[in-house]
Amino acid sequence: MRQTRDLTSDTLLDQVIDSLTQDKAEEVVQIDLRGKTQMADHMVIASGRSSRQVTAMAEKLTDRLKQVFGLSARVEGRDTGDWVLIDAGDVIVHIFRPEVREFYQLEKMWLPAGQA
Repeated sequence: MRQTRDLTSDTLLDQVIDSLTQDKAEEVVQIDLRGKTQMADHMVIASGRSSRQVTAMAEKLTDRLKQVFGLSARVEGRDTGDWVLIDAGDVIVHIFRPEVREFYQLEKMWLPAGQA
């Protein structure tokens, strides 16, 4: 376990965004949850082109969080690859296949009207 940076919600968010960008995630949206809920400070929603890409992005993200921060994130949905939820504490990450993302429309629940 090597901690190369102090773990704050903003450094964690930066690492999440960097990881998803490296893995060619599409339509990455970050939502500031501070003042809206106490479950996390940030939510990140992204899409992968296939179940395989969704699963691979989730696995790489959790590996990178473990390497950089020594953080073991909780993961749900990795087996199907339609929608993977990664709970990294102060940052919640949702990685979807595009059709599943369109169906659930999480952005509309959390973004102010007109920004989704």
